[in-house]
Amino acid sequence: MQTHIVFGAGLIGCFLGGVFTALGHDTKLVCRARIKKKLSNGLKLTDYLGNTVEAKTLNFLDPEDLKNDTNKENFCDFLWVTVKCTGVDQASRDIHPMVGPDTIILCCQNGLGSDQIMKERYPQNTVLRVMVHFNVAEIKPGHLHRGSEGSLTIEITPKSEDVIAKLSKKINTSIMPVSKTSEIQALLWAKLQLNLGNSVNALANIPVKTMLQQKKYRLVIAALMKELLTVTKTSDIKLPKVTALPGKYIPFVLSLPNFLFNLIANKMLAIDPTVRTSMWWDLSQGKKTEIDYLNGAIVKAAKDLNLHCPANENIIKLIKTIENSREQNQGISASELLAKIRNNH
Repeated sequence: MQTHIVFGAGLIGCFLGGVFTALGHDTKLVCRARIKKKLSNGLKLTDYLGNTVEAKTLNFLDPEDLKNDTNKENFCDFLWVTVKCTGVDQASRDIHPMVGPDTIILCCQNGLGSDQIMKERYPQNTVLRVMVHFNVAEIKPGHLHRGSEGSLTIEITPKSEDVIAKLSKKINTSIMPVSKTSEIQALLWAKLQLNLGNSVNALANIPVKTMLQQKKYRLVIAALMKELLTVTKTSDIKLPKVTALPGKYIPFVLSLPNFLFNLIANKMLAIDPTVRTSMWWDLSQGKKTEIDYLNGAIVKAAKDLNLHCPANENIIKLIKTIENSREQNQGISASELLAKIRNNH
């Protein structure tokens, strides 16, 4: 039987681990003690379509127990790394006792570039990128809910195509559809476009729905997206359609007057009025954000193409200023933020 380890099991990691366990796969979770305590009675998984799955008994693994243990039985076939981009470097060290010569490492991060850390540390292993195109919320301890459409999409390469094709079939289920692609880079760029609202939400310091109801915040997001679209077009990256509306039209819709936006963008506004982005959570808790792998990836790619992305550059500066400050984030108004990202100096 093939074995799975989910390393850094937060909401996404626990959802994956719960699905694998419910399907009967040999699965172990590596997570914080507080999360392990929440899952002591198993895990219930539900989704917006009404599907329900239960994993009554979960298996956990403490990496501290493995540091001085070279038993190859600790090696796994598939190691799912579900930490944030900012935690990948440390995770690459911590997973060492679990990585055997044939272990496939699957990187489930937002943004671009963090997988390179794994590839450099494990050059002999197959390292693949995974896009998780759905959100997971905790209803209560031990109950996770997939609240949106979208699949778990796994990268395939010529070397890994057969094994990933078999894996995809084994873990594909109605509560977590699984697909595979050889065009993961373009897919990640498409998702990155959708994630550009994360930094704006963090700086606004208000719920996402409230943010989207204000045109000037939407104009900031539109400006960030336009720069991304210039970079991808110049790089000849054809963005796949990951929402009902093709990505190239989203900045236009965001720029519409409020009354038109409210009529057209029903899906964008069909979210819980209290929801905030993960970057807001990081910033509010004094943690380092993923800005370098989101907006920073656009700026980096632009420089390689001799392009200038002032809106994204200014957003990065604003986020890093708050990261490096001991003062609490007070929030930036829509008018002020729009003026700041338009300032090229």
